[in-house]
Amino acid sequence: MFAALWFFRRTGPRPRPRLCFAICVALMAALSGCTRLREHLKPEMVYVVAKQTYLRDRVAAVSNRVALVSNGEPLEVVEHGRRFLKTKTAKGEVGWIEEHMVIDQAAYDQFAALGHQHAHDPVVATAVLRDDLYLHVKPGRETDRFYLLPENEKLQLLIRASVAKPAPPQGLLPAPHPAVGTKGKKTGSSGAKETLPGEPAVPMEDWWLVRDSKGQVGWMLSRRLDVDVPDEIAGYSEGQKIVGAYVLTRVYDSESSLPDKMVPEYVSVTNAYKDGLPYDFDQVRVFTWNVKKHRYETAYRQRNVQGYLPVKVSQAKNAQGQPVPEFSITVSTSDEVKVDPVTGAARPAQTDVLRYQLEGGMVRRVTAGVPAPMAVKSKPVAAAPRHHRGKGKKTGG
Repeated sequence: MFAALWFFRRTGPRPRPRLCFAICVALMAALSGCTRLREHLKPEMVYVVAKQTYLRDRVAAVSNRVALVSNGEPLEVVEHGRRFLKTKTAKGEVGWIEEHMVIDQAAYDQFAALGHQHAHDPVVATAVLRDDLYLHVKPGRETDRFYLLPENEKLQLLIRASVAKPAPPQGLLPAPHPAVGTKGKKTGSSGAKETLPGEPAVPMEDWWLVRDSKGQVGWMLSRRLDVDVPDEIAGYSEGQKIVGAYVLTRVYDSESSLPDKMVPEYVSVTNAYKDGLPYDFDQVRVFTWNVKKHRYETAYRQRNVQGYLPVKVSQAKNAQGQPVPEFSITVSTSDEVKVDPVTGAARPAQTDVLRYQLEGGMVRRVTAGVPAPMAVKSKPVAAAPRHHRGKGKKTGG
């Protein structure tokens, strides 16, 4: 542009200032138009949501298969049709696909941003997927979905959230049942069902923000996951849902069935089988191994807490300076709960961190740097586990 002006000024008559200004504006507009043209020429991309589907050579009742595309595969849009898109694969194969089988670039960018935002979040528990299931960009069955994870996929659980459960169609509403009292007896219209602290008034469902083995992040319905629970203590839930179980330490038992004879001792947290509760767990339990009787025993139990994940396990020193295993839990100290309006994740307004140490089969709460005795009497557990049996003896109480 400036070269043209210089040439014009050198070869032609001296231009007027207004004319020079008009020429500059025209040239800048032309350059701007070229930039917009280059942006317009950038290919429009969509991404396959379906597990697998075929591109077709035409939109018709009878058509030929052009290419097989899979979940997550990018496609370049060549042409828009009515409910169909003409697309091109990375291999150059061109065919038509239904619009509902893909997501656009904006939705894809939301999933990418979610992955970057939570790439380094701490893992509060691990779980296994029961069957094929999609990841959603937000909690809720009607939100955008993209990645399809396979059955038995190992998942890292990051954040729990609750959203309102979709109402069933009017014709599928269940018939009303008589109310049940706290003792399990039908109480009729005057009775009331037992509720838990913070239980929502409307039906809710829990969702987990998960991360898979490829680092893909998204929200998933919690009832489709099975939290990893050691077989040794799985039978001790007593009707509660085990939210997480963590190894505190290991003790040697010469009669253990384990190859190294080192039996793990656990701290576990449980909650009721109810969705929408504003806390992650309401009970803490520590299982220690009785070397003489070759069975697990309850070394510590705390009920009626409003606890929040994660449970942290570490090594610390007792009052005598000796190394001991330690775990800490976060509990709410008030009834006020803050709920994220976007995800539905609940967090307490005020919390306190409680620390406990396990020493010699006894659990002590750490207060101001000095361990104080807390519920140290061990009791045999009620159910027999399926592993760690010594010389054919049953390990249950």
